[in-house]
Amino acid sequence: MANPSLLILPGDGIGPEVMTEVKRIIDWFGAKRDLTFDVSEDLVGGAAYDKHGVPLSDETMAKAQEVDAVLLGAVGGPAYDNLDFSVKPERGLLRLRKEMDLFANLRPAQCFDALADFSSLKKDIVAGLDIMIVRELTSGVYFGEPRGIHTEDNMRVGVNTQRYTEAEIERGARAAFELAMKRDKKLCSMEKANVMESGILWRDVVTEVHADYPEVALSHMYADNGAMQLVRAPKQFDVIYTDNLFGDILSDCAAMLTGSLGMLPSASLGLPMANGRPKAMYEPVHGSAPDITGQGKANPIACILSFAMALRYSFDQGAEADRLEAAIEKVLADGARTADLMGPEGGTPLSTTQMGDVILGALDASL
Repeated sequence: MANPSLLILPGDGIGPEVMTEVKRIIDWFGAKRDLTFDVSEDLVGGAAYDKHGVPLSDETMAKAQEVDAVLLGAVGGPAYDNLDFSVKPERGLLRLRKEMDLFANLRPAQCFDALADFSSLKKDIVAGLDIMIVRELTSGVYFGEPRGIHTEDNMRVGVNTQRYTEAEIERGARAAFELAMKRDKKLCSMEKANVMESGILWRDVVTEVHADYPEVALSHMYADNGAMQLVRAPKQFDVIYTDNLFGDILSDCAAMLTGSLGMLPSASLGLPMANGRPKAMYEPVHGSAPDITGQGKANPIACILSFAMALRYSFDQGAEADRLEAAIEKVLADGARTADLMGPEGGTPLSTTQMGDVILGALDASL
C-alpha cells in the first residue's frame, strides 16, 4: 500500500522556519510510529514569484491536485507590496483554494489551560474554550462577479459582488453539520438575513439541510451579533457556519480569544478524491510575520497543529493527532514558551527550534 502523499509549501517570511519544525515532527512519526509520508516540497507566494514571476506555477498547482494533502506555511511580505494585484503572493493561496475547490475552511479556536491568562478576555470567559468555525471558502464576495474599479461620472467606483448558489451553501452546511455530529451537536449559522438577500438564501438552505441532521441543535444569528457574542460569551458556541467574508472576520476575532495567533491551525477541505480522501490544504493562520523573520522567534505550534489536523482529517490517524496535540499541551503546561507567549513575569523564551525540541521530547515520552 502506497504511503500517503504530502506537498509542503513553506512560502514566505517565517513559513520556512516553522515548517522546518513540522518536517522534524513528520520524520519522528516515520521513525517512531511507522507512519511514513511521501513528502515533496515546492514554492508558493513571494518565493514562487521570485523564481517564476508568478505566485504559484502551473506545475506546482498540478502537484497540489495530485497529493493527498498540502501543508502551507505563509505567504506575503513587504517586498511584494507594490506588485500588481494579479501577482501578489496572496493570489497563489487563493488559486490553490479555488482550483482545488476547497470550500470548507475549518478554523478551531481552542484555549489551552496553560495559556488562559494570555487572552485579552477574563480567564473564566475563555478557559476551556473549544469552538470550530466553518467558513465557506470559494464563493461569496471574494470571488463574485462583476468586480473591479471603474469610472462613473468622473468618479472611481469599486465593485465586489456577494454571490452564493444554493449548492455552494449546502455543501458547506453539510460539512459543518458532520463536524457538529462529532462534537457537541450544536451548530450556529451566521449571516445578515436582515439586510442581504444572500443571507436570506443562506438561512433557508441551512435550515433545509438541518432536516438531515435532527440530532444537531441549530440556531441562527446575525453575523454582527455573532462578533459581539464571541467576545461576550464564546463558550456558548460549538460549531459556527458562516460565509467567506464574515468567516474571515469572525475567525480572526475568535483566534484572539486564545491569546496568540501563533497557536492556531486551520484546514481547508474539498470534495473526495478517487481514494475517498477529501482534497485538503492545512496552514497556520498567523501569516508571514516579516517583523520576526529569520530571528528564530517564530512559534511553530500553529503549523505543527495544522499537521495534526492533517493526521485527523486527511490520513485517518485520529489517535496520532491526539498524541501530537497532547504533547503540545504537555510542554505548555510545563512552562515552555516562545516569545509570543511570554507573560509579564518574564523569563527566557524558547527559540523556534527549541520549541520543536521540547515537543519532540514530549512525543518520545508518550511512547
